[in-house]
Amino acid sequence: MFDYDKWQEIYQSIKKHKLRALLTAFGVFWGIFMLVILLGAGKGLENGAKRGFDINKNTVFLWTQRTSIPYKGLQPGRYIQLRNEDIAALKSGIPEMAAIAPRTPLNGDFSIEYGDRSANFGVYGDYPAFTLVNPIWVTNGRFVNDRDIEQARKVAVIGKRVQEVLFPEGMDPLGEYIKIKGISFKVVGVFDTKSKGEDARDELQTIYLPNTALQRAFNRANQVGWFALLPKEGIPARVVEDKAKALLAQRHSVAPNDQRAFGSANVEEEYQKMQTIFTGISGFSWLVAIGTIIAGVVGVGNIMMIIVRERTREIGIRKSLGATPWSIISMILREAIVLTSVAGYAGLALGCGLIAFIQYAIDNFGLDSDFFYNPQLNFMTAVWALIVLLVSGTLAGLIPGIRAAMINPVLALRDQ
Repeated sequence: MFDYDKWQEIYQSIKKHKLRALLTAFGVFWGIFMLVILLGAGKGLENGAKRGFDINKNTVFLWTQRTSIPYKGLQPGRYIQLRNEDIAALKSGIPEMAAIAPRTPLNGDFSIEYGDRSANFGVYGDYPAFTLVNPIWVTNGRFVNDRDIEQARKVAVIGKRVQEVLFPEGMDPLGEYIKIKGISFKVVGVFDTKSKGEDARDELQTIYLPNTALQRAFNRANQVGWFALLPKEGIPARVVEDKAKALLAQRHSVAPNDQRAFGSANVEEEYQKMQTIFTGISGFSWLVAIGTIIAGVVGVGNIMMIIVRERTREIGIRKSLGATPWSIISMILREAIVLTSVAGYAGLALGCGLIAFIQYAIDNFGLDSDFFYNPQLNFMTAVWALIVLLVSGTLAGLIPGIRAAMINPVLALRDQ
């Protein structure tokens, strides 16, 4: 393979028909280039979607609605109110559940005040387990802890945007008191977010309180808004979802077949659907690229057949001087592999360069998007692309090489 004369022979053969070789190799080049671009863009879309997926991917959210079926003498249209006792019942009744995070929103139109400053923000009562559902990036202080829950402490964890609006620039809000509906809460933590877009803005305009403190302070005694449930590792989220609905239906006298009494959102199933979509995009990218590469390989194979026809007399001379069939086949194979490899590597390099440039532009020119982030080509994809190139070159030269090896020397020497 590294014999100088053989490389010189390949060079002279390609040089003799430069335009033909260039046009033939373009199919392979374009196939690999499109494969890299499509896979990189697909990965960028996937990364953008996952970046917005900032909650635990096997979470189940469960809330109550109104009943639609009469049951045990109770009329339909009844609203189910979740309570603190349901928390303990779910913990003890569902062994497959790893954690439960009750949440209670503070509804109504009100302002958050600090000194002479005021603004409207979302307020939620939470438990420490909420960080397992939605990781909170606390940059100053701490999040709600178990002692806050046990003692119903009037403490608050505020978003970065809340700090910017309510407190003077450069002021540390820890230890300061903000007023929510006229009730003072001590700021014990400030959090930021690594998310982007509208979801990030909404999150940073949120205030977290201990759920028990919210219940006592705002006349929501024993009331819970909804639950976020996490299954144990290896347990499908659907198992926890179904068991939680069945248990709550029993506790609140809801008909077992009432499909409207409880609402839920299974994040795990939604995430799997999203993964299926991106797997399909990746498969489609490979299909398009492989189709283009096959077209290029067919073109290379046809050119090699033409070369064999043009060199029939030369091949006859080689065989008459004792050249083995394999030496004839390898001569054609080398040329085909070189042609496809050079074209394929050029497509791979240019595609990777374009992907890198797109990422550079996103990072440095403010082109960040909620739907597209960090386009990339992973190592295994590059390896598979190289394997495709090797196989393509071999296939492109194999059939013409076999045909060349089967040429009758006597007939070949008579060829004009």
